[in-house]
Order: sequence, then C-alpha cells, then structure tokens
Amino acid sequence: MSKNHVLVGTKYKPGVIPSAPFDVILIGSGIGCLSTASILAKEGKKVLVLEQHYTAGGFTHAYKRKGYEWDVGIHYIGEVHRENSALRKIFDYITNSQLRWAPMEDVYDRMIFGNDHYDFVSGATRWKEKLIAYFPQERKAIEQYLDLVFQVHQSSRAYFAEKALPPFLAKIVHPLMSSKFNKLSKQTTKQVLSGLTQNQKLLGVLSGQWGDYGMPPSQSSFAIQAMIAKHYLNGAAYPVGGASSLANCILPVIQSAGGEVFVNARVEEILVYRGNAVGVRLEDGTEINAPMVVSGVGVYNTVARLLPQTIAQETGLEKKLQNVQPSASHVCLYIGIKRSAKELGLRQTNFWIYPDYDHDQNIENYLANPSAPLPLVYISFPSTKDPEWEKRYPNQSTIEIVSFAPYEWFQKWEHSQWNQRGKEYQQYKEHYTERMLAHLYLHVPQVKGQIDYHELSTPLSTKHFANYQFGEIYGIDHTPERFAQKWLRPQTPIHNLYLTGQDIVTDGIGGALFSGVLTASAITSKNLLNRIMKE
Repeated sequence: MSKNHVLVGTKYKPGVIPSAPFDVILIGSGIGCLSTASILAKEGKKVLVLEQHYTAGGFTHAYKRKGYEWDVGIHYIGEVHRENSALRKIFDYITNSQLRWAPMEDVYDRMIFGNDHYDFVSGATRWKEKLIAYFPQERKAIEQYLDLVFQVHQSSRAYFAEKALPPFLAKIVHPLMSSKFNKLSKQTTKQVLSGLTQNQKLLGVLSGQWGDYGMPPSQSSFAIQAMIAKHYLNGAAYPVGGASSLANCILPVIQSAGGEVFVNARVEEILVYRGNAVGVRLEDGTEINAPMVVSGVGVYNTVARLLPQTIAQETGLEKKLQNVQPSASHVCLYIGIKRSAKELGLRQTNFWIYPDYDHDQNIENYLANPSAPLPLVYISFPSTKDPEWEKRYPNQSTIEIVSFAPYEWFQKWEHSQWNQRGKEYQQYKEHYTERMLAHLYLHVPQVKGQIDYHELSTPLSTKHFANYQFGEIYGIDHTPERFAQKWLRPQTPIHNLYLTGQDIVTDGIGGALFSGVLTASAITSKNLLNRIMKE
C-alpha cells in the first residue's frame, strides 16, 4: 500500500474467499457498519465487513498526500467528550474504551456574515446568554428556540427506538412513540423559526449550521436543525490520533471474535433466494454466503444498485425510494502548510462564512448563477484539534475548506477516470480553488503565501471513493417528508437483510453511530442501548 494511504483493514485478494463461515456480512465500512459489526462481535457473532475503498472508515477515514494528512468527514463531533453521554458510551463500548477524545476550545463555531460574526460557545446556558448578548431584544425567542431543541431531542428517543422493534409491533406503537417528534419534524426549519421571531439576522444565525446537514431553512425539517444544534450545545471534540483512529480502534473488537474487515472488496450484488438474503457477490465474481446481510451503503445504493431489480420491485422498495432524494454534494479544498499551527496562530474554531443572513436566497442565487457568491464556505483547522498532530507531523499544519456544489455542474466528466479527467476539469477545479482561497485569505490572512500544497475534491471524488451516485455526503435529504418514511428502519421486506447507516437515523457520525446500535438491536432482539448505557 502506498505511503499516501492510511490503510485500515485487510486488503482483499481477488478470488480468495475469506475464512468462512460468517454469521453476518456487512457491506460498507462507514461508522454505521463498523458500530453494527463491533456490537454484533460482542454478541459472539463472526462478522465480515466488505469495503470497496482502499481503507476502512467511510467518511471517517483519513488520507495522505505529499506528506500531509487530512480527515474527509470528521471536522468535529459533539457529546463524545462528556463521559456519560450516549455517544461517548457507545464509542467506548465498540472500541473497548481505546478511542480517546480531545475537547475543542470554548468557541467551537463562528458564524460570519460580512463584517458581523457570532460565536457559538460550549454549554447550553452560556450559549443562550451569548446569543442574547448579540440580540438583547430577542431573549424570549432564543429561550423558546432552545426549549424546542430539547423537545425534539427528548421525543427523538422514542421515535428512533421504535425503528428497532419488530415490524408488527412497530406498526402498533408507532403513533404513540412518534407523535411528539413528528409534530415538529413535519415543519421546516424556516416555519418553526419564523414563528419565534421576525429578526432576519437572528434567523440566519440560528440556522447557520445548515451546512452540517446540507439544506437551507425553507427545505429542511426542523428536526434535523434541532438535533444538530443539540449535538453541539456542549461543545465538540476531535479523535486523538486523527480520523483513522476510529476504525483502528474498532477493528480489534471485530477481529477478536473471529471477524474481519476487507478493503478493495467491492460488492456487486446482494444474493437473495426465496425472499431471504443469503450472501453477496463481489466484483470479481466471488460469492460469499452468510445467514444475514447488513447494508450500510445507503438506501439508494442498496435498492437501486445491489438488489436484483425484480426483488426491488416485488418488495416495493423501488417505489418507496421515489419518496426520498439524495442530499447535497460538495467541494473540499485540502491545504498543507510547512509551518506549525502555533507558529501561524491558527485556532480550533470552525468558520462558517455566508454572503448574508438569507440562506435560502443565497442558495437560490447560486443555483441560478454559479458566479454568484458561494452560499456557504466552511473552514476547519484539523491539525489544531489533534493533540498528537505535532508528534506525527512536526512543523506542519492543515486546513480544509468546504462549499456547496451541485453534482450536475460536474456531471459532464462523470464517465472519465479519477485523476485523469482532463484539462477543462482541472481548470474548473482551479476556479473553485481560487474562490475558496479568497475567503481563507480574507479571514485567515497570515496563511497567504504560506501554502505548500493544495488539492480540491469534487462530487465526482465523493462518487469515486464513497460510491454515492450523485456525490452526496449526507445520504438522503433531511426534509419533513424523509422523517415520515416508516420504511427507513433496520428491517427490510427481505428476510435477513438489514440496513444501517445515516439513512435510517440522521446524517453525520452521531447518527450513523446510533444506527449501529439500532441495527444490532433489531438483529439480536435485545435492548442493546440500555445495556451500553449501564456499562
């Protein structure tokens, strides 16, 4: 394996069937599959995780280039630095407490609108008082907003727990367990916030984290806005040792039960016999059988690509797929500098930069005219967040800049090969690079002239490495309609075929992690979250 790769997992050799038999085959190695696999391993099951990429971890993996290392999806994670939080308990459980977390500094997010900026500080009370200091006439609206955030958080527990129940029981208890959550999830973020205040600046600030789920306020369900806000209210943390630490700490748990994680092992089809999932067929034609199959590669990939079309039609899954839409795609600029973060004066705070306070109008302008201001520019400083960075990469620092970019704008190159897409594609990438660097230099001027290396990933990069059809990063869109889809649950109409990952809960590391608990609970018919919380 090239020194440019952070390898996690065992490289699959074509035609060589891994040591069988396995109790469960899992497709994909994102945190949804890895958490499911680890929990099942602790239940005594021998699991096989199959990953098409060269390294395990999904959007939690890291990669190296030109002597630098970047994460591709872990910019910060909430709750994990609190030892008794559910997310921390789950991470401790699936890694045997080997994964360590470094809390970020007090100001974890900074919302920037022109010359105005607003700091999000850790702690619900302190966050509230900080916002009130910015908007002293809006105390009531801010307090009401926080109340609604906690209402969504509390009601979401029953809503998601119902997904792990057997389908026949879930049908009976669904109205009782989901009604409180659905009352707010069926409204858009804009509808709920506009009912609290008409202050357009406050509306823009409160919904400023929309980049964490990829939808502006008029389109997103208030449920996802509230869950993201709650997730970060107590601040955030970063994995010690970098993003690859997650998969590296989970693998030994899987392997200790006789399981394995294979990379470069692309699954072509889920094998179904008489209504039962019985295994998978790999790209090289190798078939591997197991009593259970779990797909963590998203409902689009599972239904439209991995299932035989006749099965997808007969079970109604193909039709149900029409009720959801893929989420947003993005461009990300990865930057390496041959000077330390301390020397450059870089801090841990993430920057969210917007043209103005109207996120919906900003998106509309941009989609109508690509030359319009970028509707969102997110800047992260990963090398400042990992306390072990200096040991691994002395006198170096990294920066990542993310912006919104529709897949359709890159579609003309989708049939070309990665890293060989031609001069026009490179020029288009350079256009984005320059626009994003302009924002960096405006807000972090000390790095101008210091950049040693940079490269831009596009929606086509996401499609190539993560195998998402439209380069989407958050699975399916978090609209009000998405949360009304009862079929987005671990169980499927195909016996012994299960789903895991962000599509059955919500986007992000936290949502995908929790999906692992739900899927493992559905498979074992046990309340595993209750057990984990008592550990």
